[in-house]
This record gives sequence, structure tokens and C-alpha cells, in this order.
Amino acid sequence: MNPVTTAEARPDVLKALRSLKGRGTLGDVVSSAGLPRDEVESTLKDLLESHQGHLEVSESGELVYLFDRKLIKRDQVPTIERLKRAAKKMLTGAFKAWIVTMLVVYFVVFVVLVVAAIVAMMSRGGDRRSGGSWGRTAGRHSGHFHFPSFWLWYYIWTPRWRLGSPYYGRRWEATIEKDSRPPFYKKVFAFVFGPDRPKPTRKQLDRSTLRLIRARRGAITTAELVEHTALPLPDAEEEMGRLLGSYAGEPTVSRDGELVYAFPELMTSAHGAVKAREPNPAWMRMEYALELTGNEKKHDAVIVGMNGFTLVAGATAPWFIFPQLVAYSPWLASDASFVALVIIPVVFSVLFFSIPLLRVLGVRKENRKREARNIRRLVLGLVYKEALGGSGSVTAEAATKHVQARLKDQTVDPSAVEAALHQLAAEFDAEGSSGDQGEGSLRFSFPAIRNQFLASEAVRQRLKLEDQKLGGVVYSSADSSAEASERDGAAFDRELAADVDLTAYLPSPERAGFEDEYEIVAFEEELQRRGPALA
Repeated sequence: MNPVTTAEARPDVLKALRSLKGRGTLGDVVSSAGLPRDEVESTLKDLLESHQGHLEVSESGELVYLFDRKLIKRDQVPTIERLKRAAKKMLTGAFKAWIVTMLVVYFVVFVVLVVAAIVAMMSRGGDRRSGGSWGRTAGRHSGHFHFPSFWLWYYIWTPRWRLGSPYYGRRWEATIEKDSRPPFYKKVFAFVFGPDRPKPTRKQLDRSTLRLIRARRGAITTAELVEHTALPLPDAEEEMGRLLGSYAGEPTVSRDGELVYAFPELMTSAHGAVKAREPNPAWMRMEYALELTGNEKKHDAVIVGMNGFTLVAGATAPWFIFPQLVAYSPWLASDASFVALVIIPVVFSVLFFSIPLLRVLGVRKENRKREARNIRRLVLGLVYKEALGGSGSVTAEAATKHVQARLKDQTVDPSAVEAALHQLAAEFDAEGSSGDQGEGSLRFSFPAIRNQFLASEAVRQRLKLEDQKLGGVVYSSADSSAEASERDGAAFDRELAADVDLTAYLPSPERAGFEDEYEIVAFEEELQRRGPALA
């Protein structure tokens, strides 16, 4: 009988999970699906990669697979949402094209008309002979006027700029070569719609997490993933499930019920023992405040000046431009000229200024979310510091002082810090105790964090994946739950006896830093920009 492949087993395993309401042990799924254990286990790992799900540990020490009851695929976007995004993209693209045409064309047109009106007005005071002197004056000087075409084109289009390339704002622009910097029209778009936001691929998002796994010698726990990403614990558990399926991870359960995820294949290298630099923890990767335009002030000033000039010139045209030039162009007295030179430019200019003003509300809302996430990151750093090498407990007062010291230029709301601390306490089942001063000095200790770090260190020392040696067996799918618990318990006891310094896995606990969004995608986009030059 030919073995069942993962693709063939998938429908039966999905059916089994539906009957189990998304929750079950490996044995539950094997019994319901009627398939061999190895095929079911391989399929479940594959489903952890493609569907929303994660692992838990039962009271008896068994691994429990938990999937959403509806078996929703990861990153699934509803049809209505996809249609909204497509419509928004289409309308935004059309409006961008209109912006470039309207802003530049009307600005140039009104500059010419205003200059002509001024010359015509001045000419009436000096030469009132038939035809006036405006036409002759313009004619005399037209031969000496040199349009700054090279400067203008360089301002609109830079030598190495590629159509469709993103513009992430001034900080990003400062990191690239001058000839590759975005042209002026991209800054006009940013003024109206905001700078482009990076859209990293899953591969790009995983890159730093894989570095973490390699730096931690091939084994991590959910608490370590939270240290790196600052994800809420339930989201981190979901992410660990995906990583387990995507990168051939192997789960094991410690004697105290701690899940440790080992990734042997990530520690295999053609260049000997794997050595990786630890990525920055979450508190060294805080988010900058989202900027309304992302441009430098001088560029915004130019854009405001151009559109403001168009708005004023269009609004005052019936009283200034038309009376001065109607003698030279009777068309200016028509209804068509009023629509073309008053209605359209005024409406456009008002819309041009209105969209950024409306976006202010959204930017403020996003920045409040970023501020809350940054506070969580900083509180997380203090919690991990105390859990792994400090007093073991944290108060809201200490957390507020810690956060304020690292956000010196910002006013920190103590209630926001306290909320972040209480949220972490709920996620990690922290132990609370009152100090001498009553409720105001409530202390939280986080033994679960330390236990997870100890459990992962035990697995690292036994597997020795960094040396590409298997060492003693820590986990085997052939083990009974009692055998697995006994074996892992022995390794865990040996690790506890070794008195490991867990602060080695706590980089820069006293420091804080920011990371730009574009840094995740910068490497590959730099290769794309340099592609033609390298070729």
C-alpha cells in the first residue's frame, strides 16, 4: 500500500478538525481521520503554516492543536475588503494623475497670466497707443528669456528614478544616493496622501525572527518571540504555530508544561557551526510617529506656495486678470474662461488642501496606537529584566519611571503605562502582591517568563544544534507522554542545577531605540534600484 501524502491527507484532516471543533491532540485527529500518525502529524504542521492555529499543552502534558473553528486561512482578506482596496487604489491613482497635471499646469498658466496682467496694467500708464506696449515689451524680452529646462526636469525626474518606486519620507530619502532620490512629484503625492507605507513580504518579516532562532541556538519559546516582537501573547502563540509549520519546527514539552520549539534545519549550514548576531529586542525597535507628509519643511512650503498661489490667482481672476487682459483676448469674457480659470482651479486647490487636513485625524489616531505599542515595548523590557535577572517584580510606579526616562521628549501618561503592565500581567499569569503602601504599590512578578527561558535553555544544551550534533534525545514522536515528561524533566533539572545566567538572552535592557518601517524592505529595494547599474 502506497503511503498517503500530505496533500492527500489534508482533506481528511480538515474534516476531522471540523468534527473536533478545531481542538484536539494528535491522537484525536488520527482516530477521527483514520490515517497513519506520521501523515497526520505532517499535515497538522502544514496546516499550522496555512491556517490560524497554535499549540497548547494539556494538564497531562500532551500537545493540543488549536485551530479556529471555521479553519480560517492566515492573512485571508474578505471579498468586500479586497474590493474596497481595489477601488481606493484606482481612485487614488486617478487623482494622483490629476494632481500632477493640475498643480503644475495651472501654476504655470497663472504665473504667465499674472505677469501679463501686471505688465498690461503698467503699460496703460506709460504707452496708451493702439495695441499698448505689453505685446511689444513681451516680444522684446522673449528672445532673452531662457527657460530653466534642465533644472526643472531634474526637479521633476532624477536620473536613476524608476517609475513606480516608493517614497517613504525624508529619513528614508537621506539614506540613498542623490541621483536615486525621488523627484518632486512624489513629494506632492506625499503632501496629499502621506508618504508610501512599506508592505513587507512574509519572507522579509520572518528574516529577523529566523536570526533570533539561529542566535538562540535553534530553540525558542513563545516568551522569547514576545521579547523580539512585542506581540500580545495570543498572537505570538499563533505566530509560533505558523513558524513551526513553515520552518520544520519540532515542539517539546517541559516537565512544567512549557512549550519549546526547536528548528534543527535552520541550524544546518555548509559553512560549519552556525553563528548569528542577535537581533534587537522589541524595546530597541520602537515605532517613530507617523508624519502627515513625510517631506522636509522646505518642500512642503514650496507645495503650499504653488497651490496657494493657484487658489488666490483663480479666486481673484475676475477682478484682476480678466479686466487687464480681456482687451487682448475676448475669450476671457466668456463663461468658458470663468469655468476654466476660476471654478476648476479653485475647486482643485481647496480639495488639494482639504485632503491633508482630513488625514490629520487618521494620523493622530495611528500615532496614539504607536505610542501605546511603544509603551508596551518599554514596559516589556523592564519586565523581562526583572524576571530574568533583577528583583523579579515590577510596580506601576517603577514602570512609569522607566518609560519616562527613555521617552524624554514625550509626556508619558502613567495610566497608559499601568494599563500596559496589567496587560502583560494578564498574558503571562503574573503573580500580584501588595507592598507596604497598599494597592498603590501592587507588585507583579513573572515566573512564567523565567520558566520558559529555563526550559528553552535546557533544550539548547541537550540538542547542541549550534554544533550540528544531536546529543541526547529530548523529544520523540514515539514517546509516550510519561516518557517524554520524564526525559525532559531530567534535562530541565540539570539545567536548573547549572544556574544559568539568563540575562545573556536580554540584550540592552537599559537602552531604547527606534526602527523605521522601511528598514524591513530596504535591502531588497536597494538591490532593485541598483539593478540596472550593476548590470
